[in-house]
Amino acid sequence: MTRPLPSLLLVLLALLCATAPLGARETNIAASLVAETATPAAGSTVTLAIRMVPKSGWHGYWANPGDAGRPPSVDWNLPEGATAGPMRFPVPERLLLSGLMNYTYERDYAKLVDLTVPAKLAPGTRLPIRGDLEWLACTDKVCVPERGEIATELVVGNGAVAPADRARFDGWRAALPKPLGSPARFAAADGRLRLAVPYPASAAGEGAYFFPLTERALDYAAPQRVGREGDLLLIDVPAGMDAAGLREVSGVLQVDGRGLELRATPGPVPAVSEGGDLWAILLSLGGALLGGLLLNVMPCVFPILSLKALSLARAGETERGARTEALAYTGGVLLTVLGLGGLLLALRATGSAAGWAFQLQDPRVILALLLLTNAIALNLAGLFELPGFARGDALARRGGAAGAFWTGALAAFVATPCTGPFMGAALGAALLLPAGAAMAIFAGLGLGLALPFLLLGFVPALRRRLPKPGPWMNKLRRVLSVPMFLTALGLAWVLGRQAGVDAMTLGLSAVLTAGLALWWVGARQAVGGRALLPAGASAAA
Repeated sequence: MTRPLPSLLLVLLALLCATAPLGARETNIAASLVAETATPAAGSTVTLAIRMVPKSGWHGYWANPGDAGRPPSVDWNLPEGATAGPMRFPVPERLLLSGLMNYTYERDYAKLVDLTVPAKLAPGTRLPIRGDLEWLACTDKVCVPERGEIATELVVGNGAVAPADRARFDGWRAALPKPLGSPARFAAADGRLRLAVPYPASAAGEGAYFFPLTERALDYAAPQRVGREGDLLLIDVPAGMDAAGLREVSGVLQVDGRGLELRATPGPVPAVSEGGDLWAILLSLGGALLGGLLLNVMPCVFPILSLKALSLARAGETERGARTEALAYTGGVLLTVLGLGGLLLALRATGSAAGWAFQLQDPRVILALLLLTNAIALNLAGLFELPGFARGDALARRGGAAGAFWTGALAAFVATPCTGPFMGAALGAALLLPAGAAMAIFAGLGLGLALPFLLLGFVPALRRRLPKPGPWMNKLRRVLSVPMFLTALGLAWVLGRQAGVDAMTLGLSAVLTAGLALWWVGARQAVGGRALLPAGASAAA
């Protein structure tokens, strides 16, 4: 399945170019046909190489492209009696874009084909070899279907191979996966696909990764757990949609810098030890904890935290009361953040995660993000206020564990729109990691967000040293509106690239309309008027 192109113009150009011969146009991945010997013997087999040379920033696809893309195909036009075998691909590279795993080549590569020359041909007989090749050339933003004729001419001879040609083809052969030579096993159960691959215990087993040729056998973008048990290399990965009914799983195992081609049949597979997973979860938890701590300096979180902490100090809470409120605040934060994490995992389970990149390429989504980013920027600039801040003040002044709990929930909620880098990282992890690791990341983020107030509740000296909120917070808030406005400008540019100048003009008109409506909201707020109805009108506009 190919990714959508950003505009109708590019689609039309791609279709027009796709009908042109290879030599009549410039392609983003140059293709050519090379024979190991130009004089093969009658009745022999000669190796052909379909050489692909991508431009900088472009890539082609493996036999199984992964979550997106399309594999190349060739329609041969051969002399009578000649036959061409299947294309043999070198070990691919992994390219993860917006949660989608692509199996690609971003460098020069060659696909090898064995051509059988007809027997009983007289020396000097010419053998024109032609092929209609189709492939997909992509960057991280756009894909272009390309096609062209590849051709070479052979002459029946003695089959001699020049040393330079042999060396070049030996290099291409070295990049191909080698047959494993031993039977492998697989087991699909409980939403997981496990592989047991014979591999010597004395070998390092570094960088093990399984590239599946069997489609929909596993979740391409999910991390693969790797373990060892004697002379078995074990791989555990979330299963794909068709895993339950498979009788064979084929693919390429990349390990210790080489590729091994294998076919696995159903059989017993030992469980992979989770020691490495626990270590990865702990690292993710530590990184998320730091990210949550940094959220507390954001102007949408610090006022709520400060007001609640100062209310503790002014009220003269007992040690027990302060600890109770700190724990309740932490509970509110954690439940809110974990709720968001659970929602993301539920979306992933229903397949929404797999379509995330395509959603981002939809101009309507870009328009929605443009309007949202501009509204946040206007809010930070002080044009209008979100009701959540005022309610945060009321909740912060409310005493007891209930007030602390809802203040924590509010702090986590209002942190969401102003935590792009941190929530973006958490979202990416939730889409890629197993459920346990993903929830650990969200728990770490929530714990980091709650940690300052948790410490204030348990360390009285910290409560006395907390700086009081002041005008400097408003100045910082105004400064933070600048990068948000720049983000909105960038989104407008993306909208124009995707759907044209007319769409960008429409988007900017919507931004202007929403800005005027929000200015009206801010004007009503300044004189103490209710902003609920104007806010609804702004959303409708």
